[in-house]
Amino acid sequence: MSFELPPLEELLANSHVVRLPMRVRFRGVTQREALLINGPAGWGEFSAFTEYKPAEAARWLAAGIEAAYQPFPEPLRTSIPVNATLPAVDAKDVGAVLERYDAPHTIKIKVAEKGQDLAQDLARVAETRRLYPQAALRVDANMGWDINQAVQALKALSQYQLQYAEQPVPGITGLAEVREQLRNAGNPLKIAADEAVRKHTDPLEVSRLGAADLMIIKAQPLGGIDAVLEIAKQAELDVVVSSALDTSVGLAQAAALASALPQLPYACGLSTATLFANDICAQPLLATAGYLPVRRVEPDHQKLETLRPREDRVQWWMKRLENCYAELTRG
Repeated sequence: MSFELPPLEELLANSHVVRLPMRVRFRGVTQREALLINGPAGWGEFSAFTEYKPAEAARWLAAGIEAAYQPFPEPLRTSIPVNATLPAVDAKDVGAVLERYDAPHTIKIKVAEKGQDLAQDLARVAETRRLYPQAALRVDANMGWDINQAVQALKALSQYQLQYAEQPVPGITGLAEVREQLRNAGNPLKIAADEAVRKHTDPLEVSRLGAADLMIIKAQPLGGIDAVLEIAKQAELDVVVSSALDTSVGLAQAAALASALPQLPYACGLSTATLFANDICAQPLLATAGYLPVRRVEPDHQKLETLRPREDRVQWWMKRLENCYAELTRG
């Protein structure tokens, strides 16, 4: 971290736990929990997914503390182009989900969902292409395939003119193998690394091994804006800033990160506030005409109360903050 940690007692005293209902199941989640930190620079978010252990979740806490205690960098742009995100819904529901987005010029489509098959993925992508013939489409498998499945699926899905495919298989060597097999088959589909970057002890290995054409970077999982800007600088790959299913507080930090990048060649995955049935701000951070404004947000104090979960969940998050804080002090 590039700044001194505030006292743990101060963080605990200024933290609020919320649970936000989702409109649709996303990444297996129907209720998204987060811990929000009120600091001298504004609000920060700590919302590592509940299954993450302290060693990994500590980076998310570092990002939340950075947002609460450090000013955002000077922006190079005041709004960020964003993609719509389509969960792994039935093809018949594609239109209803995407109608919630304002002017989707770019659409990320979830595929390889557990319990579904390639036929369902093809139907979902085909319906999206039919409804939005001019949109840039990208697919995200969240490591859901093995190498053979990924190559077969991506060859079939390529008929819909995809912009890129995000993390089709686990790991870095797996990504490199899928990319090589596609190239050998004459398929130029770009491969994007997500989990291979944010879950790896060395995020730059993807670049060194030529495993991907671009990197998906997220402020929370990688430890905050300063850390991500350094990774992006060294990677020498195009980058796409994406949400980690953040509330508007986390989205504000992610948008500030995107605003500080020297180049931003792709729309970013920062329009996920539409997936929530409720948010912690009176004015959630939503896109207008496919662009997200770069600004700090202020939670609504009444919503902090109404969206507060049961006390056992509040205490679970406070204990998690303590455990992750201990990881940061050791680091």
